[in-house]
Amino acid sequence: MEIIKLPYSEVPLLAARDTSYINEVPALRPFYKYPVELASFPKVIADKQKEPTNRNVLVEVLRGQHEKFSPSPAVASNIEKLSQANTFTITTAHQPSLFTGPLYYLYKIISAINLAEKLNKTYPDFNFVPIFITSGEDHDFEEVNHLHLFNKDIRWDSGETGPVGNMKTDSLAFVLAELKDILGDGEHASAIYQLIESTHASHELYSDAAFALAHELFKEDGLVVLNTNDARLKQLFIPIIKEEIFDQPSAPLVSEVIAGLEKAGFPSQATPREINFFYIGKQFRERIVEDDGKFKVLNTDLVFTKKEMEAEIEAHPERFSPNVIMRPIYQELILPNLAYVGGGGELAYWLERGKQFGHFGLNFPILVRRNSAFWIDNSSSKKMDKLGLQLEDLWQDTDTLIKKYLQDNAGSDFSLEAESESLKPVFNQIAEKTAAIDPTLVKTVWAEHAKLLKNLEQIETRLVRAEKQKHESALNQIRGLKDKLFPGGGLQERYDNFLAFYLKHGDAFFEVLKGSFDPLEKQFVVIKE
Repeated sequence: MEIIKLPYSEVPLLAARDTSYINEVPALRPFYKYPVELASFPKVIADKQKEPTNRNVLVEVLRGQHEKFSPSPAVASNIEKLSQANTFTITTAHQPSLFTGPLYYLYKIISAINLAEKLNKTYPDFNFVPIFITSGEDHDFEEVNHLHLFNKDIRWDSGETGPVGNMKTDSLAFVLAELKDILGDGEHASAIYQLIESTHASHELYSDAAFALAHELFKEDGLVVLNTNDARLKQLFIPIIKEEIFDQPSAPLVSEVIAGLEKAGFPSQATPREINFFYIGKQFRERIVEDDGKFKVLNTDLVFTKKEMEAEIEAHPERFSPNVIMRPIYQELILPNLAYVGGGGELAYWLERGKQFGHFGLNFPILVRRNSAFWIDNSSSKKMDKLGLQLEDLWQDTDTLIKKYLQDNAGSDFSLEAESESLKPVFNQIAEKTAAIDPTLVKTVWAEHAKLLKNLEQIETRLVRAEKQKHESALNQIRGLKDKLFPGGGLQERYDNFLAFYLKHGDAFFEVLKGSFDPLEKQFVVIKE
């Protein structure tokens, strides 16, 4: 394997705000608290120590959630460490995507694990525990019910509604059978299929299945998985749930920051609502709205007076689900957290939360951009060599890449750009002579110039077409290479599932990622076989 690390600025497929944050553009500096560097952690530790975290409840929940998954010694040890005042978390989170979904699901986790390990070595007086939150409270099933593998879409149709984590796993039988057929019986296929099948068939709820898979994949690294949809943790959240529903402070606070970001040239990422909570019932998760002094759950018959709503929050806090505006607040309340590790889109909405965190008396964590990786398999690498393509060529769009290839490999120059340019001084002279005799004919002269340029353009198109026919095989290889490495025209990590790489490399796939990831380096990782 060849590991190449690039500045993010050399990867044109990333969003402007993403690269601006990575590169510490001054316009974004007012919207986050700490620079993303190793030296920031003593400061964030000191700040986090000033606010209370209910470690007893947290450890109790984690013990209970891990009991049914036979935690490894590393995981069990990390859970127990969280009861100690000198232990802190490095957190990442994701919806429970089907069999981990796109690659960046794993990239987040490995980035958090590696950051925690680096901190443990650098600051031995403290303990740092990697946490992966996979609660499944969201109800956007279409975001998590599929994966892409070997140019095939595997899709789960559960037939249920409401929070994804509450869906039954028995409807996955057909999906597992389809996966087994696609994976085949290669060297690593049987082991990874058995792991996926066992984690999903042995648990009734999908939240437990996704929890189990993440746990099994990373238990030797000490990753602590957390399902935040727990009544004991929500109990700690009751004062903030009440304040948000009854006083609705978040919308104006977040909107104020969004206005500042927009003024600095960065568009909004998440729009706050007056009430930023959902209500969870059987087969539904619906927004709570206030209407004429009463609190309604949309698309249901549920209506609460203020007194009734207060009683419901006290009795059943687990029924109240934070949306994207309140989720960061909830996470930082229940965890002794120092850093959140996420992708560019996630960090964009965290950047909108500063004033909201201040209002609720919570410390704003270090926002660490997860590692991004681009895996070039051996077959693609050989094609690149054969076609004479360099890594930097791959970032160009397909048409530009084809034109460059033709220019580099054509038997003769097919471009008529120089000839077109040479016409301009000739027509300037003609226009001058024409203006001296009859100025009304000057427009006609330039019309003929335009017509001639159009004719030359058509001739060049025919020359390009003829040249393309000579290189048809190579150009098809370029198209195939781009489609494979940039599915749908985007980054591989946002589309492909890890299984395509695991079947070839087995556990070495994870070892390569672990060995090359360091989110504090702020470099884009290219892995070339």
